[in-house]
Amino acid sequence: MLVREVMSSPAVTVRRTDPVRRAIRRLYGHNITAAPVVDESDRLVGVVSELDLLRGEFEPDPRATVQPAPSSLEPPPRQVMEVMTSDVVTVTETTDVTTAIDLMVGKRIKSLPVLRGQEIVGMVSRCDLMAMLARPDMDLRKAVVATLREHYPFGPSWDVSVHDGVAELSGPPHEHADHIADVLARTVPGIVRVRHLRRSP
Repeated sequence: MLVREVMSSPAVTVRRTDPVRRAIRRLYGHNITAAPVVDESDRLVGVVSELDLLRGEFEPDPRATVQPAPSSLEPPPRQVMEVMTSDVVTVTETTDVTTAIDLMVGKRIKSLPVLRGQEIVGMVSRCDLMAMLARPDMDLRKAVVATLREHYPFGPSWDVSVHDGVAELSGPPHEHADHIADVLARTVPGIVRVRHLRRSP
């Protein structure tokens, strides 16, 4: 599965000169946890997350302790550029989803900007990946059947079933045809494995 098949597009971006509160409202309004940050030429210069934007926005509540809560001497951040992460990890539309997951796990990040050259074309997040895995098996089965019919109309006939994202293709043994069907079924977002069950000719 490729990133372009699961990413959210177009990407919701913020500008590095945007006030922090404007960026907070933008992320909240679009129900996202992070956004690419762009400069005046719409070039990617960073990523800002919910946690970045929360930094310095709250002071201790005096009701939470008997001791007087000290006020912060530093003013809260005013612009996105003050809290964003400049060291951005990106992927392309044709990056394998497994590579994107490895980056998320290794870098401990929840989402990645998707680039086409220098253009930001989307974001891929853990939520996007979870949404693919949450697709009902019935929907996945229909998608596999449709994919086989569209891209391999003259191939053998397979009985298709899907259980927990695993596609099972049942048909007479045919090594070359099975390989093509295997590749096609794996392109369906949400299919995690493909198994071949043999039936008598």
